[in-house]
Amino acid sequence: MEPSNKTQISQFLLLGLSKEAELQSFIFGLFLSMYLITVFGNLLIILAVSSDSHLHTPMYFFLSNLSFVDICFTSTTIPKMLWNIQTQSKGITYEGCITQMYFYILFADLDDILLSVMAYDRYVAICHPLHYMVIMSPRLCLYELLVLVSWLISVLHSLLESLMVLHLAFCTVLEIPHFFCELNQMIQLACSDTFLNNMVMYSVALLLAGGPLTGIFDSDSKILSSIQGMASAQGKYKAFSTCASHLSVVSLFYCMGLGVYLSSAVTHSSHSSARASVMYSVVTPMLNPFIYSLRNKDLKRSLKTLFEKVTRALKRLFGMETFRKGSFTSG
Repeated sequence: MEPSNKTQISQFLLLGLSKEAELQSFIFGLFLSMYLITVFGNLLIILAVSSDSHLHTPMYFFLSNLSFVDICFTSTTIPKMLWNIQTQSKGITYEGCITQMYFYILFADLDDILLSVMAYDRYVAICHPLHYMVIMSPRLCLYELLVLVSWLISVLHSLLESLMVLHLAFCTVLEIPHFFCELNQMIQLACSDTFLNNMVMYSVALLLAGGPLTGIFDSDSKILSSIQGMASAQGKYKAFSTCASHLSVVSLFYCMGLGVYLSSAVTHSSHSSARASVMYSVVTPMLNPFIYSLRNKDLKRSLKTLFEKVTRALKRLFGMETFRKGSFTSG
């Protein structure tokens, strides 16, 4: 095919998860439900942490940042997919596709790096408890600096990938067999030389996935060694409970991400890869609030307090409304 000038591209076509028309209503309802659960669940975590002064610690600071990133992560892709299903349209503008790809890479990187930062926080808390308040002191602002560096790395990487895609020329067939503008799929659509794009994509992916994963494994191995050396059974349980939730999220995120690449390599099916990517880009952010809250007594207590405050506020509000209606009726 002859490449066309990239300035003439008006839109791409997102083929979605299935071509079958009878499944579209089911897919719409399923993903709308998952999106609402993700937003509501992660928002509850953020509100619980911000409203409870006892949770104003580095660990919960990282958790609230992860919840915010998970909301943004799913909001980058699902609303557009739901809109396309509702309007029976598959189109996304060239500018919209580049923007979606940029933010998807940004929040995927942040998820990845924040999980490694949280692993480091748990390592210091369990293996060096006496030095924890010194290392994570609010004066030093180390935990805020770690989050800032995470954002900086993610922004630079997503900007690099997006600028490199902008320099590609695309063919006349602009169908993306996915439910969002995924970087690898867009590179495959290009008619110009993509060697540099592929080299940068896989090299940076190896660094940003392999580096944090290596750090997580190293931290977890030291944590497990430290737990085994504890004399108190209660201390062992508390330490293990502290890192069990994080280990569950890490396992889910990386296993699902790895599953995407393995499934695409084995089946060579783009639609199969799209369905597999749902697991780490949609399901994992949805499950994170449940994983962290179910095993965390402090967070459950804070959520209970938050619900009680909201309930009292609603009772006062509706009580005042009833009183006002009664006053108007009497008048």
